[in-house]
Amino acid sequence: MKQSLKIRSAELVAIACGLMLAGTAWAQGGQGESAPVAGDRPALGTFDGKAGPAAQQVAPEGDNNAQGNVAQLMKLIRNGELNELRTTYNGTYGASLFFHAQEMTYYVALFQDKHFWRVIQSQDRGRAEAIYASFAQKTAQLSEIEIRRTELQAQNVFLDRIIALQNDQAKRLQADLAIARAQQAQVSEQQRQARGEAAELQAEKSEAQARLRDLQRQVQQLQRQNDADLPVNR
Repeated sequence: MKQSLKIRSAELVAIACGLMLAGTAWAQGGQGESAPVAGDRPALGTFDGKAGPAAQQVAPEGDNNAQGNVAQLMKLIRNGELNELRTTYNGTYGASLFFHAQEMTYYVALFQDKHFWRVIQSQDRGRAEAIYASFAQKTAQLSEIEIRRTELQAQNVFLDRIIALQNDQAKRLQADLAIARAQQAQVSEQQRQARGEAAELQAEKSEAQARLRDLQRQVQQLQRQNDADLPVNR
């Protein structure tokens, strides 16, 4: 009994170490990768059958249990011998619970992209469910940086688009303002010229009116002189 508890404790410690190492590796190296597309879930047949770097790091030397479980799981997947009972996806991280009916065995897998980190085999459904729940919770924690990065990428793209739109609007307004200023200058010049011409025309009018009055007086004088020897009409 004590030996079984030691083995189980060692497995749980290995799982925890693997998850922590994998989370650190993703935070350091995942920035250059493209953000996962929502709903982009890998099909069972696309897994490469290799343990992820975290599983390889935490497996003790000479202990091939992690790689052995992965290889066994991949073989069962390829042969179509598994029932997928549950699967959780968070970003590129995922956890799955499979059931091998022929052996009445459960397989719990933790993976990122197409790489399995850890595969746990158990014939105890309760234990398998507990491990699956732990793996699913861990994927939610690990995917937070991916989700945040996806949101930031979308926000940056949105801001770049808004900046471009605002820049275009500013250019249009500057063009409109330049046209308005040019038109205003032209109108002001036309108004100045019109005022000058109006002043000249007013002066010409005044001069013409003065000449007209002089001519009218001359005409009246000449008319009186011409009519001087004529009888006055009474």
